Amino acid sequence: MKNLKKQRRIQVIAVAVVALVLATGLIGYAMRDGINFFRSPSQVMEDPPRETEVFRIGGLVEEGSLRQGQDNRVEFKVTDGNAVVPVSYQGILPDLFAENQGMVGTGKYVNGTFEASEILAKHDETYMPREVVDALKEQGVYQAPEG
Repeated sequence: MKNLKKQRRIQVIAVAVVALVLATGLIGYAMRDGINFFRSPSQVMEDPPRETEVFRIGGLVEEGSLRQGQDNRVEFKVTDGNAVVPVSYQGILPDLFAENQGMVGTGKYVNGTFEASEILAKHDETYMPREVVDALKEQGVYQAPEG
């Protein structure tokens, strides 16, 4: 009788461990496409990501680089002060998107151009995404807003 209880307890523990490992694996598999890593333009130029990797890039929109084409195609360059990455975006830009302003884009780096699927811009005159501030500070070009 004691032997049967001991065996049953071991079986329950083994099933629980297998279920826990399986659940952890499924959660990790489901999240792999939902995690987008942030990179600065310098990081992209130093170590270009694979063409299939979706990531976020952020920095300042380079002055004089904004070009609007047909069919809502927009091209511009994003910089962190040390490197410049060309960006291509098909869609309507946020209202506050402008040159010399902070932006974060999500997309893929294909043939030397970041093809953005989403563009985010600052939402007031002092806001800049934390990742962009950190990247600019790392490059030594960050200037704190006045006020």
